[in-house]
Amino acid sequence: MCPRIRIVLSENAIVSIEYSTGKLLVATPRTVGDIFRRSVVLVLQHDEDGAQGVVLNRPMVAPISAVLPYWQDYVTDPPNVFQGGPVALDSALGLVTVPGDKVEEPLGVRLLFGGLGLVDLDIPPVVVMPEVAGLRIFAGYAGWSPGQLDEEMARNAWLTVPVDENLLFDVPAEDRWQAAGRLLGINLLHLSSDAGHA
Repeated sequence: MCPRIRIVLSENAIVSIEYSTGKLLVATPRTVGDIFRRSVVLVLQHDEDGAQGVVLNRPMVAPISAVLPYWQDYVTDPPNVFQGGPVALDSALGLVTVPGDKVEEPLGVRLLFGGLGLVDLDIPPVVVMPEVAGLRIFAGYAGWSPGQLDEEMARNAWLTVPVDENLLFDVPAEDRWQAAGRLLGINLLHLSSDAGHA
């Protein structure tokens, strides 16, 4: 299995921890909770204070037009809201990809890592969209208290893989979990059946 958090002993014997910010968490059979079963989570922030992320493969029935109608013409297909996690389901978060090697953040976008950023959904889309490519909108997010995600990783509830923007925006939601496994070189269905899960 791929290490998700490592303790590194530097030359001067200072111990540091490598967190999973900017990586994808891929659920294993040891992951608990219905929303996390066979999920892929983009980790937006992970440090000693805890972690936050969004589940990438849980499209909801609600179309964007019912929630944020002025964004409906700009969202990447499918034009549905995704359930980002079990926390704050009454809030919305927009994830965008910024093409090229932008040095400055586009207006209304806070770059996180690589070409991914969060968009301010209160700004008119016509101001933001000329500078960005893919857009997904999430209701809620996944949150972990301090040490909680580290503990889940230690018991192999999650595998990690570097972010692949193709997986976020081009791979159909129902295929993302297995596609993330292929990035790791494993068939997650075999892993799941080996552990007694369907």
